[in-house]
Amino acid sequence: MARVLSGIQPSGELHIGNYFAMMKPMIEMQESNELFCFIVNYHALTSLQDEELLKKHTLGAAMDFLALGLDPEKCYFWVQSDVPEVTELSWILACHTSMGLLERSHSYKDKIAKGLIPNAGLYTYPVLMAADILLFNADSVPVGRDQKQHLEIARDIAERFNNTFGEVFTLPEPDISEDLAVIPGLDGQKMSKSYGNTIEIFAEGNALKKKVMKIVTDSTPVEDPKDPDKCNVFALYKLFGTDDQISDLREKYIKGGTGYGDMKKELLALIDNYFKPFRERRKELAADPDAVRKIMKMGAEKTREVARKTLNEVRGRVGLNY
Repeated sequence: MARVLSGIQPSGELHIGNYFAMMKPMIEMQESNELFCFIVNYHALTSLQDEELLKKHTLGAAMDFLALGLDPEKCYFWVQSDVPEVTELSWILACHTSMGLLERSHSYKDKIAKGLIPNAGLYTYPVLMAADILLFNADSVPVGRDQKQHLEIARDIAERFNNTFGEVFTLPEPDISEDLAVIPGLDGQKMSKSYGNTIEIFAEGNALKKKVMKIVTDSTPVEDPKDPDKCNVFALYKLFGTDDQISDLREKYIKGGTGYGDMKKELLALIDNYFKPFRERRKELAADPDAVRKIMKMGAEKTREVARKTLNEVRGRVGLNY
């Protein structure tokens, strides 16, 4: 049974990009893998520095996963900051990570170019991510294409440590779904909380409608044919529609005579119906946040049993267990 691990940042409300790229695949994997799934609130500190918002989004992310079907009895499910072993391992790994390796990180450069204020946490983000993965000796890590380099850095760090101190860490393999590698946001860029171009998973009513109607399209007249493969609306529609629905909409694009507004309404109906069965469960969880906190604390204790074993071996190899 493969050990699969992935985490998600609570830097904002989770959106349909998070759902299809990470959450849905992880929930499906709990049936046939040893699943490690966590909420990476330490990582969120690199961009979110508001106490109340971080607490709100951390608890909200836990509720989202549970409402969508993650079963804490079938997996390891925890909040990153509840497992302190990861920060100790991160420091140890940082002492065996070259500056050149971190300086080659595309993600850091991209985020700075997009206006994020640089800080040491953002710069050393790949080391903490490596600690997240290596602490549990994950075999497979589902990641988006934009995170592939971070996983490669984790492998480089693990190899260097293993070469120095002997075999300790499993070298993780990336699991990238090419079909879902990049899910477009409202503006056509990758859907991301950082860019404010998201459609939230549990948005409904007017809030959901406003988001869908804001999706950027070109200026092709209603009567003219349109290219579905260059349209953000169609790209999102393909995530929700059946094969027949997708085929029918593609024909409307090519034929012409249907405006983008009508296509957005079709997308709106699909999104609304898709998440409708999960909404009641999400509202029940929101009504009893202490029960959710209890689930997460129990998950952390279960997870720490695994983390302590790895960290104790690492401490022994580097000389900290004197």
